[in-house]
Amino acid sequence: MHEWESSSHVRWDCKYHIVVVPKSHKRVLYGQVKKLAGEILRDLCRQRGMELLEGHLMQYHVHMCLRVPPKFSIAFEIGFLKGKSAVRIHRSIGNRRVTGLHFWSRGYCVSTVV
Repeated sequence: MHEWESSSHVRWDCKYHIVVVPKSHKRVLYGQVKKLAGEILRDLCRQRGMELLEGHLMQYHVHMCLRVPPKFSIAFEIGFLKGKSAVRIHRSIGNRRVTGLHFWSRGYCVSTVV
C-alpha cells in the first residue's frame, strides 16, 4: 500500500524519476566528484523538503527518484538542485575538472513514477 503524505488540504504521493547530465561530455562523475555530488544532492533535497528515494550516479549522468510535495513545481526544484549543486561542486573541487559554474547541461529528463 502507498505511504501517503498529508498536508492541510491534500493527501499526496508524488514521485518523479529524473535524469540529469553533466555539461562536459567527458567522464566527470567518478572518484571524489561522484561521492561529493551524491552528498551535495542529498543535502539539497533535505533542505527543500524533498525526499531522495533512490539515486545512482553513473559516469555520464545521474538518475534520481524524488518525492516532491505538490506545492512545489518540479521544474523549479530541478533548477534549484542543478544550480546550487553546480556552485557547491565548483567550490569544492575548484577548476580542476569543470570550467566556470556550468556543471550540468541545460535540460533534464523527468517522468512520473507509480
